[in-house]
Amino acid sequence: MNILDTIKAQKLKEVTNLKAQFSTSFLEEQPLFNSATHSLRKAIESSVTGGIIAEFKRKSPAKGNINLDANVVEVTQGYANAAVSGLSVLTDVAFFGARSNDFELARKNNTIPMLRKDFMVDEYQIIQSKAMGADVILLIAKILTKKQMQSYTNLAHELGMEVFLETQNEAEILENMDLNFDLIGINNRNLNSFEVSVENSIKLAQLLPKSSVKIAESGINSLETIQRLQTNGFNGFLMGEYFMKEENPAEKCKNLIRQLL
Repeated sequence: MNILDTIKAQKLKEVTNLKAQFSTSFLEEQPLFNSATHSLRKAIESSVTGGIIAEFKRKSPAKGNINLDANVVEVTQGYANAAVSGLSVLTDVAFFGARSNDFELARKNNTIPMLRKDFMVDEYQIIQSKAMGADVILLIAKILTKKQMQSYTNLAHELGMEVFLETQNEAEILENMDLNFDLIGINNRNLNSFEVSVENSIKLAQLLPKSSVKIAESGINSLETIQRLQTNGFNGFLMGEYFMKEENPAEKCKNLIRQLL
């Protein structure tokens, strides 16, 4: 099995265990379940600071340990103060080192749009995301069927959340073009080999309608790369490692945005 297959198998086990502990009725009774959501799409469309979605992650399968002891409140508040368009917070424990309360603490201390970054494999997780206070969920085309993505998208919208669809090749884009997603990400990193190619993303972006809010993901490590992607139609940039590998991720983010102004 490749890493995505391994993660998906683990995630299915986790969801089975969660269902046994917490019913959907319990999730729907949580204080944040009926809270108003914030639009990441609108924030990026109206951004004058580059459309940055700043990510909080402690480690990854591709890069190993990145910043295990980072303070989620300090970092995410720092991102918000730097005028990012939104936050992305990893909630996967096994492979990305998230702590069980990372998302909760980030949500409690920030009012800007928040993406729950995890591997959605069951409708239960969509309901759980709303209970956690997420504004946006991530759907990864590579691990889901089109039927699943349509179902999860419909449920997320019913609950007031937006959908960020992640793709990495031409087939995934063409197959899912008609889904009612709110944002579409093109991952510069091949999820099988972990190789990064910005050229691939630029080529794939040409397949998308001009009305799509296009987000570049992974391997974005310079102002020049961002500017080049902007020239080729990208509206926003999901960036994690570039910030998190620094002792002060928020300061790194602030400096980048200052250059983009």
